[in-house]
Amino acid sequence: MLDVKGGLKPTNNMLVDEQVAMFLHILAHHVKNRVVQFYFGRSGETISRYFNIVLMAMMRLAEELFKKPEPIHEDSIDEKWKWFKNCLGALDGTHVKVKVPMKDKARYRNRKGEITTNVLGVCSPDAQFIYVLAGWEGSAADGRVLRDAINRRNGNLKVPQGQYYLVDAGYTNCEGFLAPYRGQRYHLSEWRDGRHPVNARECFNLRHASAHNVIERCFGMLKLRWAILRSPSFYPVRTHCRIVIACCLLHNLIRQQGSDPLEDGFEEMDMDISNTDAPPILTIEPSNAWGNFHETLANEMFADFMRHTDSR
Repeated sequence: MLDVKGGLKPTNNMLVDEQVAMFLHILAHHVKNRVVQFYFGRSGETISRYFNIVLMAMMRLAEELFKKPEPIHEDSIDEKWKWFKNCLGALDGTHVKVKVPMKDKARYRNRKGEITTNVLGVCSPDAQFIYVLAGWEGSAADGRVLRDAINRRNGNLKVPQGQYYLVDAGYTNCEGFLAPYRGQRYHLSEWRDGRHPVNARECFNLRHASAHNVIERCFGMLKLRWAILRSPSFYPVRTHCRIVIACCLLHNLIRQQGSDPLEDGFEEMDMDISNTDAPPILTIEPSNAWGNFHETLANEMFADFMRHTDSR
């Protein structure tokens, strides 16, 4: 794929196999340049040059490897997703540590005091990335990043009319983005020890959390597999943002090729577009129609929950 579609070619000094092996070794182990020099017997300049060559080749595979969103069908029997008809997947943000010049640190400092970039990730119900936007400063609010994602001229996040993504309470509940109820139990850890919903909003939040958790598992597997995402690298922010996207593309490739060995440990983890002629959603504003849809869905969920409870 990197050869045919990414334009990666062997040179007189290095085969494609070695270029890719070196690239993957750096992503997976986040080792310093001199360590890679020792393992591969190459100069520091050669390693740096070929790392960037392979990285750019990976960027050319984005259209090939990013998952095409598919809405949940009316006849879905998936216990986590069957209530969310026409839902395309889940959306959330995560922070990745970066190194920036001293003058930029204030902008990149997040609420925890860490220097990070705020990464927006969107994934499908089968835990493959659909869209990733990296580069926003760590101080940027999640809602601001989402607004940028749907309004970009090139490579924007498309949400067709009548379809939507699940988002957490940090985002506005509006057309195209279905959020949980605030002020109610939400995180899966709050439902352990045999607790059950006592009203429609709690029932909605429980089922929303169960489905939305797929994006948290994606982020968890991503950072567990690629050590370069767990601590600041020595690459410039622009390069590090490309590295984030490359890791997401590799995540998808692994899942497309078969069973992911990391998945079992994340199955119950609770961590803190189809074609259409209709125009995509371009605003993030609450509306009465969307609020009514939210409330109706919650009531249907709770009525179903009570029917199953009474039948036991």
